[in-house]
Amino acid sequence: MNEVTSLTAVRMEKRAALEAAGRQPYGAAFAVTGDVGEVRAQFADGVKVAVAGRVTARRDMGKSHFLDVSDHSGRMQVYLQDKTLGAEGVEIYEKLDIGDFIGVEGECFTTKTGEPSVRASRFVMLSKALHPLPEKWHGLQDVEARHRQRYLDLISNDRAREIFRQRFAIVREIRRFFEERGFLEVETPMMQTVAGGAAATPFQTRHHALGLDLFLRIAPELYLKRLLVGGFTKVFELNRNFRNEGISRRHNPEFTMLEAYWAYADFEMMAELVEDMICRVAERVCGGLRIEHWDAEGNVTRVIDLSRPWRRARYRDLVESAEPGWFVRDAEGRRARALELGLDISNCTEDYEVTQHVFEKLVEEKSVNPVFVTHCPKELIPLAKTNPEDPSVIDVFELVMNGQEIAPGYSELNDPVVQRERLLAQSGGEQQKIDEEFLQALEYGMPPAGGMGIGIDRLVMLLTGADSIREVILFPHLKPR
Repeated sequence: MNEVTSLTAVRMEKRAALEAAGRQPYGAAFAVTGDVGEVRAQFADGVKVAVAGRVTARRDMGKSHFLDVSDHSGRMQVYLQDKTLGAEGVEIYEKLDIGDFIGVEGECFTTKTGEPSVRASRFVMLSKALHPLPEKWHGLQDVEARHRQRYLDLISNDRAREIFRQRFAIVREIRRFFEERGFLEVETPMMQTVAGGAAATPFQTRHHALGLDLFLRIAPELYLKRLLVGGFTKVFELNRNFRNEGISRRHNPEFTMLEAYWAYADFEMMAELVEDMICRVAERVCGGLRIEHWDAEGNVTRVIDLSRPWRRARYRDLVESAEPGWFVRDAEGRRARALELGLDISNCTEDYEVTQHVFEKLVEEKSVNPVFVTHCPKELIPLAKTNPEDPSVIDVFELVMNGQEIAPGYSELNDPVVQRERLLAQSGGEQQKIDEEFLQALEYGMPPAGGMGIGIDRLVMLLTGADSIREVILFPHLKPR
């Protein structure tokens, strides 16, 4: 029997002893004054309080005892004495382990060392933990175990808890930002008959009552644009998207996306909106526009400067600057040079795809501070409006920072005839992949508009300094054990 199994057996014996004595190891509701953090914030000597939480430390000194009771908001020291607890309380206390949940009633007092504490007049067992917790200072050392057993990671890892607190605050601030600017938060279908709005492999499902094969959405774009047709002028959605593709440090098959559409706007107005939003979130949630990233030892490895105004540069100029003479070469010459650069272009059938690989490797991956990459090749985004001065490019931006794309945005294509041609070209002429209902909606007239999308998980990575998307998703997808 290993140590962990032995400790679990001891805890099972304590559980059985509590039940045999008529003591309930899994209690009922317990009325609290507030979260531990709230009680500490309003602490005053002599005030009676009730707190509940997990026991995270225990110090016994004869007939006097000190416990640390913790929840997500903080820690409170509790002082218990055998004479106050009485025989029944002492009996329960003797069966207490680190990790158990308890409820405590008592009076606030400050110890001689200045520690805010609660002098317990009563305590109850709320939940018996049958397994020992991860060691406080080291937590779960196996990275996969941290992601697979996130609940244990959150118990023992202050950094993990802080990242998720920041994530929740970031999303809350984004909602406030858009609502203050008159945008309506809407909900669109997550199951769709045609997986549109992006180029990605969808997950498939079956609706038995309707007899329909459906797809989990890869993007909400085509439904949000229907709302512009219907008369709404400013809409946004914080949504879950699903793409049946690879898993990596920057990709999870289920992810959170923000998309927003603004009638009578264009890609430049959307770029300003994105810049305003991210800077506001950084200042209000993350403490400023200088974002530091650290390694496991706590050393700063990268600093992202969000100071305004953010740089704007054309796609072609950036590629040419990174790889001089790129556009002078013919298509075969570009393929040859891409191979020399070590790029995998085996799946590239079009010349613009080869150029995009060069852009991603030499420009995107090397961009730390924010840059709006504008006027991309029209083949990359079939839902964007063509630039009136150069029909080979579209009025679009891709916000790149921290070595990855954070947000695309563009002047939306609202010509239903041209839109049909673009979607047919993207689908390789396969009519069944075209969302005919969306095209029909466009034929009723959609106002000119700007649109944008932001990967929330990637944005949280950037603003919190996390080095993997799994660090900012509570329960990321993992391979079976």
